[in-house]
Parts: sequence; structure tokens; C-alpha cells
Amino acid sequence: MTPLRRLLVLLAALAVLGGAAAGYAAWAARRDPVPAQAGQAGPGGVLRPGQLMFRTAAGRVAGVPLADTSAAPAGGGLACDRFSTGGGTSICLVARPGPVATTHAVILDRSMRETRRVKLAGIPNRARMSQSGRMASWTVFVTGDSYSEGGFSTWSGILDTRTGYAVTNIEDIPLTLNGRRYHAADVNYWGVTFAADDNRFYATVATKGKTYLVEGDYGRWQARTLRENAECPSLSPDGTRLVFKKRVSADPGRMWRLHLLDLATMRETPLAETASVDDQVAWLDGRTVMYAKGPDVWSVPADGSGAPARLVRGASSPVAVR
Repeated sequence: MTPLRRLLVLLAALAVLGGAAAGYAAWAARRDPVPAQAGQAGPGGVLRPGQLMFRTAAGRVAGVPLADTSAAPAGGGLACDRFSTGGGTSICLVARPGPVATTHAVILDRSMRETRRVKLAGIPNRARMSQSGRMASWTVFVTGDSYSEGGFSTWSGILDTRTGYAVTNIEDIPLTLNGRRYHAADVNYWGVTFAADDNRFYATVATKGKTYLVEGDYGRWQARTLRENAECPSLSPDGTRLVFKKRVSADPGRMWRLHLLDLATMRETPLAETASVDDQVAWLDGRTVMYAKGPDVWSVPADGSGAPARLVRGASSPVAVR
């Protein structure tokens, strides 16, 4: 074998080993709970009641008074791709550059200083904090799952900020679908929302080309489907209603319609927003939801009445601080 040929063989072997190592690292990050890690202080800023926080068009977290959402935004130091806050604790998803897509889920205290960090595979998609600030969740887009038909799948995780225990991907939670235990390789979860008890949660699960609304029990570590065709749920502050996006058309420009679901009766009501909104809404108060539409944040009554109204220009990831 010539020296050149030996060199080419060596380089090929190193490439294979490198790919295998990267694949194993992604698999391990997906399967194994990882400890949250303490981090360094982030940019200044303090969460105060009465603020509407959001991500600006420049990718920075800022806020305006809830009483005057047309005011000039304050803050703008913290860079996040997705942001959520609750109970004085925030989650900031940050995409990290590199040959393999990665995301850091950064947990922040009331002074917006970093307290924990979880390293994840994939690209940021959704983030949500519970009302108390104890439970955090994220969803990321990943590639490489063998069952993925569209080239990517989702991994959703949950972090208990009190114990520091993180599950980077909840897809192995025991699932009951239509009253029967269900197992499938293509199960995907996204869009987690928490109840006030920090135990019950709701999310979307997809399998075999269908999506379902699921109710999860964190303590018992189990989940069950409630209905089909309900994505990115957001639980009302009183825990009695969900707003979700429902697939209503195959046309990409008109695919989604926001709906309210009464959890006691399972009755759904379409909201007055008729545009196709591809977002997990947040509750502005007990009667109104807000969401990203185009470059801005909009609001609409949650009972199907009224009309959409623009809240903040050049913003996304809205969350009310109370």
C-alpha cells in the first residue's frame, strides 16, 4: 500500500469514528437524564410584576409595562432564541454554533442571572416555565432519527429547578393512547405546558401521522391522550382551559386555527384570530392570549369573541410577569 493510500484510509477511518462518537453523544444526551450545571452571571435586568417580557427582533429579551405595551422596550441585554418566565425564574434557549446543531437551556433567577444550564442537541423551538417557576420545559428540532419522515423530529425535556433533575427527552414516558398502553419508535412530544401544581402537564404527541393532546403526570411519570388534532397547548392561569393550534387545512398558508378547549366538557371554540398562527400562545391574563404573528406579538380574547389586536411590534416569545 502506498503512503498516499495509507493516509487516505486513515482519514476515512477517523471520519467514521468521529461520526460514530457524535452519534453516540447525541443518543446519550437524548436518553439519559443529565444534571443541570451552575453557570455564570448573565446580562443585567430584573423581573418585575406588571411587565410584558418578550424577545425583540434583534434576539434580545426586553419588556414593556403591561399597562402601556406601546412604550419603548427596556432591557435588551440578554440574547435568547426562545424565552419564558414564571415565579421569578426564566428559561432562555440559546442556539450554539458548530458543525452539529446544539442548544443550551439556560435558567435565570429574578435578577436575570444564570443559575443552571443544560446542554441539548438540536435547534430551539419552544420554551415554557410553570407559574411557580419550579418546572421548565423545552422543545428542540433534531435530525437523524431513523423514523423521521421529514428529516427532523422533536425532543422535549423537563427540568425540575428545585431538585436540578433534568430529563432531556420525555419520549420514553409510558403513554396510554385511546385507553391502551402504546409503544412506537416514532413517538414525538412538543409544546409542554404546566398546571399550577407543578405535577400535571399537557403537551402534543405525534405518532403514525397523527397528533394528540396528552395529559401527563410528572410524579407518576405517565401520560394519556385526551383527543386528536391539538398542538402546542397553553393552559389557562386557572387550569380549566387550553388554547391550542388545530390543523384545519393542507394549505401551508392556512394550515392552523387557534382554538379554546374547555377541559371539563372537552368542548372546543375557534378564536377570532383567523390567520394561520404557528406558535404556542401565552396567556396575557385569564381572558386573553397572545402569540407571535408575522414580526409582531398579537392578542385575542380566549372565548372566541372580539378581534385580534397588535400588542408589540418586532417581538416574539411574549410572557406576562405578575
